[in-house]
Amino acid sequence: MKRTVVFVKTLWYNVEEFTIDEENKMKKSKSILLTIFGTMLTGFAIGVFLTPNKIVGGGASGISTILYHTIGIQPGVSFFIINIVFLLIGFKLLGKSFVLKTLLGVSLLSLFTEIFTFIPIYTENLMLAPIFGGVLYGLGIGLSFAAGASTGGTDILGRLVQLKMSFVPIGKMLLFIDGLIILISYFIFRDIELILYGIIALLVSSFSIDFIIGKLNVSRLAFVITDNGAEIAQKLVTTSPRGVTIIDVEGAYTNTEKKMLFCALKESEAEEFQRKILEIDPTAFIVFSESQRIKGNGFYLYK
Repeated sequence: MKRTVVFVKTLWYNVEEFTIDEENKMKKSKSILLTIFGTMLTGFAIGVFLTPNKIVGGGASGISTILYHTIGIQPGVSFFIINIVFLLIGFKLLGKSFVLKTLLGVSLLSLFTEIFTFIPIYTENLMLAPIFGGVLYGLGIGLSFAAGASTGGTDILGRLVQLKMSFVPIGKMLLFIDGLIILISYFIFRDIELILYGIIALLVSSFSIDFIIGKLNVSRLAFVITDNGAEIAQKLVTTSPRGVTIIDVEGAYTNTEKKMLFCALKESEAEEFQRKILEIDPTAFIVFSESQRIKGNGFYLYK
C-alpha cells in the first residue's frame, strides 16, 4: 500500500513538473514570436516610411536616419552598433535575462531594417509617412515590451528611468527622451518641416505604444449572483486557473439571501467562464466589468 502511495505521489509530481515545464516552454515561445513580429513591424516602419523620408522620430532609429543621410552608413548597421552601447549599460542594471532578450530584438530589428531599406519607398507624402510609420513603429515596440524584451536604444533608457519612476507610462517616458533627439536633428538637417513631421511620428508612435500596453492589461472582473454559489465555485476552481471569492449578499427588494461570486479573469476567458456558470444555474445574474490593472495570481502588469 505504501509503495502504491509513493508511486502515485511520484507520478503526480512528474506530471505536475512536466505541465509546468510545458507551460514555461509555451510562454517562452510566445515571447520569442512576439519579439520577432514586433521587430518586423518596427523595421518595416523605419526602412519603408521613416528613413527614406528623412523623418527622425527619435530613438536609436532616429540617430541611424541622421547617420544614413549625412555619412551614408546603412541604418541597420548603425542601429546595431548604437544599441550595443546601451546593452552594455542595461546588462548591469536590468539583468542578464532582459539583455539577452533585447539582444535578440536588436539583432532582428537591425536585420529587418536593413532588409526593408531595399524595398521601394511606399510613399513620399510627408504627411502619410509619419502617420503610418509612427503607428507601425509604436505597435512593434509595444509588442516587444509585452514579450519582456526591448528593441534597444532609448527603449532601454525608458525602462531604466521607469525603475525609479514606475508611475510614468513608458510611452510618455520615451516621448520625452526621443523629443531631445528630434531637437538635435534640427541642427543637422536645418529643415523645420522635417522636425514637425518627426514630432508627428513621435506622437503617433507614443500613443500606439500606450494603446498596445493598455490592451494587454485589460482584464475582466466577474460578479455572479446565484443560488448555487458553492457548486459553481467548485466547478470554476477545478476547471480553470482562476480563484473565486464567495460573498454573502441579500437582495434589497426581495430580502432573499444569495451568494455572490467574485472572480478576476483574462478577456479571452470570459465566454468560457459564463458557459460553465449557466450550465449549473441558467438563471444566474452575471456582470462583467473591465479592469485596466490587475497584478498577482496569474496576472502580469505590462508597463
